[in-house]
Amino acid sequence: MAALAGSAEVARWFLPFVLPLCLAAAYTDLSSMRIPNWINDCLGATYVILGLFIMPSWAEYGWQLLHLPIGIGIGFLFYSAGVMGAGDAKFIGAAAPLVMLADLPALIMIYTANLLAAFATHRLAKFTPLSRLAPGWKSWSVGKKFPMGFSLGGTLAIYLILVASFGS
Repeated sequence: MAALAGSAEVARWFLPFVLPLCLAAAYTDLSSMRIPNWINDCLGATYVILGLFIMPSWAEYGWQLLHLPIGIGIGFLFYSAGVMGAGDAKFIGAAAPLVMLADLPALIMIYTANLLAAFATHRLAKFTPLSRLAPGWKSWSVGKKFPMGFSLGGTLAIYLILVASFGS
C-alpha cells in the first residue's frame, strides 16, 4: 500500500483516544439511532487538546483544526438534504481534523467500502435471526433508515489504523 500523508506517529498517539469513541458512535447509533453529543464533543476535544502536544508544527495544527468547521458545514449540508442525521453531521465535523487533506481520496475509498460492508452487515443481521443477539436495538425497527454512525465510526477507525501502519 502506498504511504498515506498523515503522520504514523501522530496517528498512534490519537488511536487510544479515538478508537473507543468510534466504537461508541457505532454502538449508540446501532442501538438508539443517534450519536450523542458527548461522543462528538470528546472527539473534537481529543484533537484540540492532544493535537497541541503531538502535531509536528503550530501551522499544521491550525490547518487541521480548520477542517472542523468545514467538516461541520459539509455534514450539515448532507443533514439538510436528508441524507444523514444531525449526530452524523457533527461526527464528520469532529473527525475532520484527524484527516489529512491529501488523504481525502483514500478516505473516500475507505468510506465507500466500509459503508457498503456496514450496510450489508446491518441488513443481513436485521432480516435474519442474528437480530435476536441485540433484541432492543432501535436500528432494527426504523424502516429503511440506516445507522450511519456504524459506518462513520468504522471509517475513522480504519483510516487511523492505516495511517498508523502506512503513514509518512
